[in-house]
Amino acid sequence: MRMNRLTLAAMAAIACALSACATAPKAGPVSVTRFVEPAALASTAGGTFFVETAPGIEMEPDRLSAYKAAVARELTEQGYVESDRANADFLAIVRAETSLNRPGVPRRGPVSVGVGGSTGTYGSGVGLGVGINLGGGGPKETLDTELGVMLRDAQSGATFWEGRAQFSVSANSPLAVSGANATAIADAMFREFPGNNGETIEVRVSQ
Repeated sequence: MRMNRLTLAAMAAIACALSACATAPKAGPVSVTRFVEPAALASTAGGTFFVETAPGIEMEPDRLSAYKAAVARELTEQGYVESDRANADFLAIVRAETSLNRPGVPRRGPVSVGVGGSTGTYGSGVGLGVGINLGGGGPKETLDTELGVMLRDAQSGATFWEGRAQFSVSANSPLAVSGANATAIADAMFREFPGNNGETIEVRVSQ
């Protein structure tokens, strides 16, 4: 009888844990890839920058502004100084996209909050990751985010640093809100800046 009670207690604990997994908001790690031209980057130390939207399609300005502001904060923390475009040593060109992923439903196009393929030194962008919750109750909706940033010399237009980041969170996560989402993915992109050329890392975030 004692063993049966212990078994039932263990089963109840497992069921509770699975239930928590099914309902608790999830945030995957941020996958970050960076490309660096060390000599050109070194020449910009302490320089001025202007954050610019990558060209290509219409944006949702309010949503995009959160990502541009997050990138500006990260560059400022690296010792750069934000300025107007006319006085900038380099441009930080930002693109960002989000899409709601509903398992079992054909995926539509992303909700665009910026644009611009990476047309400089390092090629074009990357695809979004797909987040799946493996707890009881089946997969849940996720918000998938892709952020791209290119640092370009304001005079020559040459790209000397590029970052690409992908992030997937539960649609009900606090990190699904634009401001928090932008802060999390930009922080991950600029973690241990400038990073190693061509290396992809995973940065875990807390909710």
